[in-house]
Amino acid sequence: MEGDAGKDLGCQKTMAGKANDENGSAENIPSCCLKAKASTPELEAKCHSTVVSGWFTEREAHSLEVKNILFKEKSEYQEVLVFQSSSYGKVLVLDGIIQLTEKDECAYQEMIAHLPLCSLPSPKNVLVVGGGDGGVLREISRHSSVELIDICEIDQMVIDVSKKFFPELAVGFEDPRVQVHIGDAAEFLRNVLPGKYDAIIVDSSDPVGPAQELVEKPFFETIARALKPGGVLCNMAESMWLHTHLIEDMISICRETFKGSVHYAWASVPTYPSGVIGFLVCSTEGPPIDFINPINPIEKLEGAPKHKRELRFYNSEIHSAAFALPSFLRREVSVLRDPPTATQQIPVS
Repeated sequence: MEGDAGKDLGCQKTMAGKANDENGSAENIPSCCLKAKASTPELEAKCHSTVVSGWFTEREAHSLEVKNILFKEKSEYQEVLVFQSSSYGKVLVLDGIIQLTEKDECAYQEMIAHLPLCSLPSPKNVLVVGGGDGGVLREISRHSSVELIDICEIDQMVIDVSKKFFPELAVGFEDPRVQVHIGDAAEFLRNVLPGKYDAIIVDSSDPVGPAQELVEKPFFETIARALKPGGVLCNMAESMWLHTHLIEDMISICRETFKGSVHYAWASVPTYPSGVIGFLVCSTEGPPIDFINPINPIEKLEGAPKHKRELRFYNSEIHSAAFALPSFLRREVSVLRDPPTATQQIPVS
């Protein structure tokens, strides 16, 4: 799941809060900052305990106190780290990027699963791309209409580690409807029969490196091909505070690819960069999908709100509210300025 804001901040990571003296002596300036000053003298005024080479870092921001390391090993694809934090429970980190914490995973897992599934009258076949921690599977299993849950995860170690350290999420793998496929999702989708799935949920890492193709048109085209008429995609879509250009690109591609509805929704996840994460929901041409008003409300599904674990974040009111967008986002992402159709208006209570 989680993003990499701050991943490239460079020399600020060496700062331990030691202030420079009035003369800016070399012994009080980190070596990385001295190197920046040597090549760019005008940065000298920016070098002190909180502003380093043009970057300001608040020491309390997005910092989790580590009580102890539970697991650290490099898989074929990435470094996998699990630690026990003081305030967020156990934390899963991939290549230095937080993927989830026990405290706030509910918001992400519940929203990315129920935004699409509660928008369909009776979903039967569902595919999860990524999601090796099992949390999305746990949420899909609340829907009794679902008959098949395929999951394509590239890294077996993520699944194994999650089963050992995150049993409240990995319980999703215990559902007999789940079929696990280890491998590349793009290749998996190319071999899927057209129109197989009612819903596809892409719970991927951030679009850097090999994951870049997961936000490009060919990948979305394979998803559209694998969905039934009126089928639904829900794709992790970054933070509206940090990634408006990426959001605009993704929406533009999806409007070209999916001939039904395309909407952007969001939720609060404290340990995600900026504290907000977005979701792109799209439907293929076919029976119209009203994403904003759930046709399959979770509260009316017998046993669903307490299946496996009681819902902690999602409900039908949160569902509809997630599509209300701030004015700045509509201004900065031009494709969001198009007014919704009559059936897509956000209800006013």
